[in-house]
Formats: sequence, C-alpha cells, structure tokens
Amino acid sequence: MSKPVKTVVTILVILLITGLAFYPRLKEYASKKEEKGAGAGKNAGAGAKGGAPGKAGGPAPIEILVVQNQRIEEKILSTGTIIANEEVEIRSEIAGRITSINFKEGDYIQKGTVLIRINDADLQAQLQKLEYQKKLAEVNEERQKRLLEKEAISQRDYDISLTNLNSMNADIENLKAQIAKTVIKAPFDGTVGLRYISSGSYVNNATRIATLTNVNPAKLDFSVPAKYATSVRKGTSITFSTEGGDEKFRGTVYAVEPKIDPSTRTLTLRATSPNPGRKLVPGAFARVEIILNAKPNAIIVPTEAVIPDLRGHRVFIVKNNKAETIAVEIGIRNDKTIEIIKGLMPGDTLITSGILQVKAGGEVDIKK
Repeated sequence: MSKPVKTVVTILVILLITGLAFYPRLKEYASKKEEKGAGAGKNAGAGAKGGAPGKAGGPAPIEILVVQNQRIEEKILSTGTIIANEEVEIRSEIAGRITSINFKEGDYIQKGTVLIRINDADLQAQLQKLEYQKKLAEVNEERQKRLLEKEAISQRDYDISLTNLNSMNADIENLKAQIAKTVIKAPFDGTVGLRYISSGSYVNNATRIATLTNVNPAKLDFSVPAKYATSVRKGTSITFSTEGGDEKFRGTVYAVEPKIDPSTRTLTLRATSPNPGRKLVPGAFARVEIILNAKPNAIIVPTEAVIPDLRGHRVFIVKNNKAETIAVEIGIRNDKTIEIIKGLMPGDTLITSGILQVKAGGEVDIKK
C-alpha cells in the first residue's frame, strides 16, 4: 500500500470515530429544534383560525351610511360686485363762481332739490337787455303789419320785422337756458357724498362737486361660464351674500349681456335686489348662488364613497355582513356629494370609509 493511500484511510477512520462519539448529542439537538418549529406552526394556525380584527385575513374595519332620499340642488357658484341703482358725479355745465351750497354731506335728498347756485348776474343783465329789445321789436312788427294791410309796405319789409322779433325770442330762450344751468338740482332721489368745493369756488365742467348715489334697489353684476348661457336668463332668481356677513339676500336677473366675453368665456348678467335698509353698499364683493334645478327625493352619497373605473362608477354596500360592489350612474355633482341616479335604493348600507381594505365578498367590521 502506497503512502498517499495510507494517509487517506487514516483520515477516514478518524472522522468515523469522531462521528460515532458525537452522534447522540446531535440527535438530541435536532429533536428539540423540530419541537420548537411544530409549536410555532400550531400557534400561527390558531391565529389564522381566530381571525383577529385588523390583522391580515380578518374583517376589514369600515364606516357606513344608510342611504336615504334627500333634496339636492344644481347650483352655479359665482362672484360679483354690488353697484348702485343710480349714481352720478355732480358737475356744472357752465363756468362761474359758486354763490351758495344748499346740501350737507351724507344727506338724503329728493329729486329736484337745489344743490348749488352759480353767480348769474351778468346773464340776468343780458336777459333784461334782450327783454327791452323784444318790446321794441314787437312794436315794430305790429306797425309793419298794419302798413302791410294798407299795402303801404312790401311783404319783404314785414317779413324782416317778423324775423327780427322771432330771433329776439330765440335769444331770450337761449339766455334763460344758460341762467337755468347756474342752478344745479338733484336729478334723482339719493344720498350726497363728500363735497369737493366751497362757497366762492370757481367751477367749470371739469370740476367735481360731489357724488349723488341711489342704492334702493341695489344692483349686482356677475358672470357665469359660457355653458350656462342658455340656462340663466331674464327673470332668473339668485341668492347672494356679501363679504363680512352671512345674511342671505335675494335678487332677480333683469338684464343679460347679448354676447359672451371671448377673453374669459363668460356671460355677464345684472340683477336687482331690494335694499330698503341700505345694507348693500356699492362696490362690495358678493358670493352668488343660482339654483338651476332642484330634486326633493334624490339619493345623495359622499364623494369619497364613489369609485371611478373603466366602465363608469361603482360603490360598496354591506349585505349579510359582507361587502358587495355594485355599478352606479351619477348625476348632479357638488364639492362634497354626488347624486346616484341608478344602482342604489333607499335603505342600502353604503360603505363610506375603509374602502381600500374592502374586497368584494369579504367580511367587514362596522366601526361607525
């Protein structure tokens, strides 16, 4: 036997003797390990069988809503601006010095009330001069008329005198109109704002004297998207509130712009609203609601309960303590709710929360 062969045989014999010496201990260690693995598997099986809530394989925790008939309204929400019923800046048509101011700032005045007077002394003097000349023209016209009847003068001479009289009358009327402009009156009932002149001020047609505003009824300008151009028309009722207050005001559309604004793709409308207490102030911001359609017995569900899919929309309901999915058709959609036209019936138990953990046919645990 060669030397390498003897070496290999010796190593094998040593390994065999070592294995026989440690075999009982290895067998005992392996038995204990198998017992531990079997115990863990049994506990896992018991846990799965028991189905503890909230763990994998157990009922899904959900919140529900019992479907009922409710009222729903299809609305247009917009913003607008309160404007005055009538408003004008008071200015003088002629130039001159103010001789008297007959109003106080903030007063409510009636139509025709004299507001200011402008010096008209020079115009009155001119009027008096024309009146004297008119008397002379009348006497001359009467004399010429009698002479024409006697054929003492020609028709042309009489026509000249008559034209002179008529011209004099026209000059007098023109001067009276100029004098009338020196007295500025309120063109309508309203409240006078701040005045910007004083007695003795020189004014012309560019001088701002004050502002006269009528706010009853108040008017409201607002716009709606172009797609509602055929839905909102003259006579449509609106509800609105102003910034800084929760009070609701009602109004009626009385004028509609005949065309859509191409830059904003909106249609401008104007409504009027009673304002006897003057609570609506011109220039105020307004939030507008327009009810297009109302359904008293609609099925309304929260937006988060409706799941969109490739075929449309679906929801989960609870039957026999299990989840069931059904296809639905939706109608009017608001910011928080959706109308269900088809698929749900009053009394159905709708799942509103926990939808991500729900499976069709899976058990559920109703928490709320």
